[in-house]
Amino acid sequence: MNYEIIDFHTHPFPDVSGNVSNYAGIIPMTPDSALADWKACGVSHVCGSAIVYPMPREKTTWDDIRLLNDRALQMETYYGRFYTPGFHVHPGFVRESCEQIEWMHQNGYRLIGELVPYMHGWGYAHPGLDEIFKLAEAYGMVVSLHSGTPDEMDAFAERFPDLKLVMAHPGEKAVYLRHIERMKKHPNYLLDVSGTGIFRHGILRYGIDQIGKERFLFGSDYPVCNQAAYIGAVANDPLLTEDEKIAVFSGNAKRVLFDK
Repeated sequence: MNYEIIDFHTHPFPDVSGNVSNYAGIIPMTPDSALADWKACGVSHVCGSAIVYPMPREKTTWDDIRLLNDRALQMETYYGRFYTPGFHVHPGFVRESCEQIEWMHQNGYRLIGELVPYMHGWGYAHPGLDEIFKLAEAYGMVVSLHSGTPDEMDAFAERFPDLKLVMAHPGEKAVYLRHIERMKKHPNYLLDVSGTGIFRHGILRYGIDQIGKERFLFGSDYPVCNQAAYIGAVANDPLLTEDEKIAVFSGNAKRVLFDK
């Protein structure tokens, strides 16, 4: 394959406490082996946040969130320009989250997330999100967000119609169709193909026919998922044109995240 591949949805880890693979205890994985996995699959760039370290899910502190962000910076130092770090914010800590966004803006970072609310004890309707995401909108930042229930996502999309939002995980058919309906209503709403769904034959063909090729981004959720399977699902899909594959693999991520 000769595609440039940007994996928009990954979770790099500097040590075992951050490795979210279901088989982390069986198959040894390190930052070096992760890089080798990506390179072997032809991935040219990865994006994403650190998400799991020992922390209380219902009593998360800002120190816990800051640790995740420090880990992302640690991985950027390790991987260099191969990796774009995603940073966490938390609606329970509005001032600290806004300070994080100000710091990101000053230092040239644009990616927030993937945010995974259930891991950190907050929900999609939390009132603290308003001030945080208003600032993110003002700076043209991109938010990668773990999908909630369809009703939650409907309300969230209505609440933040100008937020550059990349929702994670297509889901099974009923969930995916709700994503498509939101995308029709909200031009700021994009979808990454990580997680459940991409293995359903015709899923991208249907979505592109409904919305266009510009609204879907490649993501694998590595190391939770095997990126080789997700790459194959796009690269070897006989229903997609070459232009559509290029847009999904890298063109859309470049435009959304890297174009000013």
